[in-house]
Amino acid sequence: MENSSITRDKSIYFLSDAHLGATVLNDNDIRERRLVSFLEMIRPSCQELYLLGDIFDFWFEYKYVVPKGHVRFLAELTRFTDEGIKVHFFTGNHDIWAFDYLNRECGVILHTRQEKIIINGKTFIIGHGDGLNPRDKGYLFIRNIFHNPFLQKCFRLIHPDLGIALANAWSRHSRLQNNGQIEADSFRGMDKEEIVIYCQQLLQQQHIDYFIYGHRHLPLDIQLEKGCRYINTGDWITHFTYATFNGNDVVLHKYNHQ
Repeated sequence: MENSSITRDKSIYFLSDAHLGATVLNDNDIRERRLVSFLEMIRPSCQELYLLGDIFDFWFEYKYVVPKGHVRFLAELTRFTDEGIKVHFFTGNHDIWAFDYLNRECGVILHTRQEKIIINGKTFIIGHGDGLNPRDKGYLFIRNIFHNPFLQKCFRLIHPDLGIALANAWSRHSRLQNNGQIEADSFRGMDKEEIVIYCQQLLQQQHIDYFIYGHRHLPLDIQLEKGCRYINTGDWITHFTYATFNGNDVVLHKYNHQ
């Protein structure tokens, strides 16, 4: 479990669900430029950056090939790490097949599962937020298939032109809908939000100050009990939201690009 503290005048930033390269969206270049502009803006004040999954709509690392594009974004991540700013990349359900390229080329710290960390004495659970419902057998079955090392090696045998085309087709069919709004429906209620239910169950075993997740594509700041909040970072498709922790409190923000 990581334990760290925040330097004066610095903050930790959290964001998720940019889905860069989503084939059903026609504003990928605009959104990438907006995200890069945001990162350039926060770099002087950023102590650590947490990217909480589905940053790419599809990502798979072949032996010698990665999906083309995202050059501006990857270059900006490298600027962060070159300046000594830690960048944590949590794999989501769309960029699940990140292995070692982002670490080797961009210097990011890769996380394939949620993490418990302590910052300034506050306990955080941080992750993407998918696969938390043990009763969702269908989703967990598919998720286990995608995590299977043998099947990952089999997929690598497919030529990248075909493999990436198949993955993009799967993405269009399974996740992107409602005029490009990905899962951005309204709040379903405390007893129906899967992440909320998971957090409440975990709180029965231990105290957590902050749960910070993505995946839901809806910016949320919910008090679960006294001294504990669930923050969802929203997305960079319709909301352009992010969260910060300055050592005292977590605050949800909206980026208004001019």
